[in-house]
Amino acid sequence: MQHFFALIAFVLLSATFPASAQDEPIEVEGPLPQLSGLQAEVAQSVGDKQKLTQEIVDSLFSFSELGFQEFETQRYLTEILEDSGFTIERGVSGIPSSWWATWGSGKPVIALGSDVDGIPKSSQLPGVTYRQPMVEGAPGHGEGHNSGQAVNITAALAVKEIMERENLPGTIVLWPGIAEELVATKAWFARDGRYEGVDAVLFTHVDDEMNVSWGQPTGTGLISVEYTFHGVAAHGAVDPWKGKSALDAVELMNIAWNYRREHLHPLQRSHYVIVDGGDQPNVVPSEATVWYFIREMTADKIRENFAKLQRTAEGAAMMTDTTMSRRIVGAAYPRHFNKPIALAMYDNMRAVGMPEWSEDDQAFARAFQEFMEAEEVTGLRTELEPINEPLEIPESGGSDDIGDVSWNVPTVTMRFPSNIEGRTGHHWSSAIAMATPVAHKGATAGAKVLAATMLDLIQDESLVDDAWKYFREEQAPNETYVPFISDDDDPATEKNIRIMSEYKGRLQKFYYDPAKYDTYLEQLGIDYPQLTDPDAE
Repeated sequence: MQHFFALIAFVLLSATFPASAQDEPIEVEGPLPQLSGLQAEVAQSVGDKQKLTQEIVDSLFSFSELGFQEFETQRYLTEILEDSGFTIERGVSGIPSSWWATWGSGKPVIALGSDVDGIPKSSQLPGVTYRQPMVEGAPGHGEGHNSGQAVNITAALAVKEIMERENLPGTIVLWPGIAEELVATKAWFARDGRYEGVDAVLFTHVDDEMNVSWGQPTGTGLISVEYTFHGVAAHGAVDPWKGKSALDAVELMNIAWNYRREHLHPLQRSHYVIVDGGDQPNVVPSEATVWYFIREMTADKIRENFAKLQRTAEGAAMMTDTTMSRRIVGAAYPRHFNKPIALAMYDNMRAVGMPEWSEDDQAFARAFQEFMEAEEVTGLRTELEPINEPLEIPESGGSDDIGDVSWNVPTVTMRFPSNIEGRTGHHWSSAIAMATPVAHKGATAGAKVLAATMLDLIQDESLVDDAWKYFREEQAPNETYVPFISDDDDPATEKNIRIMSEYKGRLQKFYYDPAKYDTYLEQLGIDYPQLTDPDAE
C-alpha cells in the first residue's frame, strides 16, 4: 500500500532529523510513486468527470451565497447526489441550509467535507485581471469555497462506481461546511453526534498549492460572541439624562479591550464589529450589540482571553448602568490533523502531481500577480511542496471549525491548487480565478488525490487502525476536548438574511446555465485570459 512507503520515507528522514527539531517541511526523497490498480482507474474516472467538476465549480461561484443562506447551493448539490443514489438529510442540527448525504453500508465510514459559503462585498468577474464586481456591493466567493464540493463529489462518484463494481464494503458521507466564515456550524455538528461512527474525515480546502499537514497547523482556534447591552431610550437633546446608552457601553467595552491588547500574548488575535449601534442620533440607544472574535493558539488560552472579555463587558455595563447579555455565535477548536492519513494522502499527491497548466493559465496568473503588486511574479506553481510537519514554534493566523471535527475523529485537510499566489484573503481578488481553468484543473487534481486516499482507507484496514491509534495514543492524551459551545447554544441561522435578501434577486441574473453554455466564462463573455479592462481602453 502507498501509505506504507510514505511511512518508510518518514522513518528514514526522522533518523536524520530528530522529531523535536523539525520545524520545516519534510523533503521526501526517492522516485515518485505511481498510482496503480484501482487507484489508477479511479484517477482516470475523475479525469473523465472533469466536465461535472467544472460545472459544480462554476455553478456555486455564480450563486454567491453567504453563510447560513446557502440554499441554492444546497438545492443544486443535493440534486446531484440524490440522482446518484445518495440518501439526503436536509436541515441537520437545526440549520436549514445544511445537508448530509450517505451512500453504501459497512466499514469504513469515510466522511468528505468542504465549506460552501462566500464573503461579503467580494462579487467579482472571473477570468479578468482588474476589479469588476458582477453586482456592486454583493457577496462573492472571495475565499474560493465554490470549489471544494466539486472535488468531493467528483471523487465520491468515481469511488462509488468502483465500490459497486468490485463489491467493496464501506460508506461514503458528504457534508458541507455551512457558514464557515462565521465558524458557526461544525462544532454544532460535532455536538449533535454527526461524526459518531465515522472512521475518517477527509476535508478539502482551496489553496494555490497541493499539500496536507499533520499535528497542529499554523493558525488559531476561536470563540465568536456577541454582547448586547440594554439601556433606556430618551430624547438626545431634550432629556438625555433620563437615558442609559447601550452604545456608550459598547464603546467603553471596545476602548477597554483595545487597551488590554497591549498586554495580551502576540500570538492572539481579536477583532470586533458593531452590528447594532442604535437607530438615529437624537434617540439615546436603548440597545446596542458588538460582535467579537477571540483567537488564540490553545483552548486554555482562548478560554482565558474570553474570560477577560467577559469581565470587560461586565465592567462596561456597570459604568453605564445598563444590563448585558451574550450569545455564542461560533466556535473553532484548535486543529490537530492525523499523521497516518496525511502521509498516505501526501504519497497520492506525489503520484498525481500538480496540474498541467496552459500558457494562457500562466499568463493569467502572472498578470494577476502584477496587478496585485505581488512581491514575486512567479505564475502558477508547477511543483509539489514538501509535506508540512507541526512547527516547533507555533504561528498565529486564521481559524477553521474543522478543528472541532478533528477532536472527534481522525481528520486531515487536503489543500488543492485552484487559486493563485499573491491574492488577498477574504477579498474580491481571491475570487478572480475561481471560475476559470485554474480552478477547474486544480479541483480535478485534488479529486484524484482524494479518491485515491479514499481507496487507501477502503482497501487497507491497517491505515484506519493506524489513524485511530495515532488519534488515541498521540493526539488525545495531550488534550481533553471540551467544546466551546453548550447544549443551550443555538446556531445563528438568522445571520446574512438581510444581505442575501437585498442581493439575491440581482445575483440570480448571473446564475450559470450549463445547458446553454459550456463554461461560466463563456456565459459571461470573458475572452480568457482577459488581461486588460476593455472599458479602460
